[in-house]
Amino acid sequence: MAQYETIRSASVGARASAQIDAGLKTHMNKVYGTMSVGMLLTFAVAWAIGSNDALLSIFRDPATLQPNILGWIAMFAPLGMIFGFGSVMRRSSAAGARLFFYAFASLMGLSLSYVFAAYTGISIAQTFLVTSIAFAGLSLYGYTTKRDLSPMYTFLIMGLIGVIVAMVVNLFLQSQSVMYAVAIIGVLIFAALTAYDTQNIKSQYVAHAVHGDEEWIEKSGIHGALNLYLNFLNMFQFLLFFMGGQE
Repeated sequence: MAQYETIRSASVGARASAQIDAGLKTHMNKVYGTMSVGMLLTFAVAWAIGSNDALLSIFRDPATLQPNILGWIAMFAPLGMIFGFGSVMRRSSAAGARLFFYAFASLMGLSLSYVFAAYTGISIAQTFLVTSIAFAGLSLYGYTTKRDLSPMYTFLIMGLIGVIVAMVVNLFLQSQSVMYAVAIIGVLIFAALTAYDTQNIKSQYVAHAVHGDEEWIEKSGIHGALNLYLNFLNMFQFLLFFMGGQE
């Protein structure tokens, strides 16, 4: 991925630079707005179910918080939607892709409802605040830095695969030490991905804005919002492991 300034200079003349910059700001505002709505839906659904024992019992044992069959389905359904997101992006309109993202975010709230039953409200709020501050700083860095962050992408994906494998293995080991290591590495990986994804959203916009492909740009923004949403949510969960106070 070429750097933003290189792409802009190669793609447009000096006159169009101001217009590209203005369009970019509007585009980024839409990305952050879509992500924020998705996050709001996730936490609203999670709170509504997690704070109500009757609703929570449909998916988990309220005493142990262990998932039942419906709970396991709710946990893995968002993963299936992520795999299907690319097909939705290709076949549907931008409005349809955005609706699919909001449905995904709501389902994520269902799968994360246990958080409001397992942790105190104060610790959840504190962790959310810390995650928000960290996310804002990392995203700002990705937006403003002139350093090309793309070379680290392959390394980050390899690290992410390693984290996922370690988490699956630890389902059987139940090792607290392994979980601490996974949480630390997970926070670092998603922190770096936040900066990378922000820069990538910015560069992708500039690369296509000159062609006037508004539909592609709109869908690209929704995909970018999904990536940033996942980065934020995973950082929040890993930080909650350290900061969360048990009920």
